[in-house]
Amino acid sequence: MKVVVTLEELRAARRTLPDPLGLVPTMGFLHEGHLSLVRRARNECVSVAASIFVNPTQFGPDEDLDAYPRNLDRDLSLLEAEGVDLVWTPTDEMMYPQGFQTWVTVDELAGVLEGAQRPGHFRGVTTVVAKLFNAFQPQRAYFGQKDAQQAAVIKRMARDLDFLLEVVVCPTVREPDGVAMSSRNSYFDETQRKAAGMLYQALSRAAEAFAAGERDAETLRRLMSETLATEKLARPEYVSVADPDTLEELSGPIERALLSMAVFIGKIRLIDNMLLGDGA
Repeated sequence: MKVVVTLEELRAARRTLPDPLGLVPTMGFLHEGHLSLVRRARNECVSVAASIFVNPTQFGPDEDLDAYPRNLDRDLSLLEAEGVDLVWTPTDEMMYPQGFQTWVTVDELAGVLEGAQRPGHFRGVTTVVAKLFNAFQPQRAYFGQKDAQQAAVIKRMARDLDFLLEVVVCPTVREPDGVAMSSRNSYFDETQRKAAGMLYQALSRAAEAFAAGERDAETLRRLMSETLATEKLARPEYVSVADPDTLEELSGPIERALLSMAVFIGKIRLIDNMLLGDGA
């Protein structure tokens, strides 16, 4: 496995890798969710690359950029064990050199849910991902369903800007109690970690009602909110039943939907989601 820091090193190493190349962009502190993306890429592509970069432009001023967990040596060991061919670990200064002023934005999809709560977040995501796509020139790029809106925004960006690649969205990987794997789970104490399971319970309650024939969007929203209300540490920021493609909130009878939520467990903010109907 080759590890590079500069863009020049990356481009030189990329020229030696046979296509198709699968790219797994990460912010590091890897867990089984990331590694599942690597394995999918390994199964579908001749070459596999990853990036490790904690992207400062997707963090708000009061968010956890400085505290975000990092362990580069461990990350590289995990990627090497999975057979990754190339890893890029750029610095902030390399990704955003002095005078940087060009941004990639997706308007409507990025303006709701996470975008409404975290202004500027998706501008940072789409800009850095566009730079990664340009740098690596992959044929496939792999993202997790856990960040459902991010995946939708990146797919729209890739389509609108004519990137010659396929954006592959892979299933959420969960702990035995249903908690979606996340680097931020390392922040929890024992009590908070137990409370975090309430997000999956809320999503599951709505999904079970849907499977039993419930089709009213507001009823599904209410079931999720009622479930979250039983956990005193949980403070919902939003609970959504939205169109999976447009992310517009739904009302009345539905046949497919993206259930999603953002919930504070103490001071730790979690997101999770579940698809209903076609494509679930």
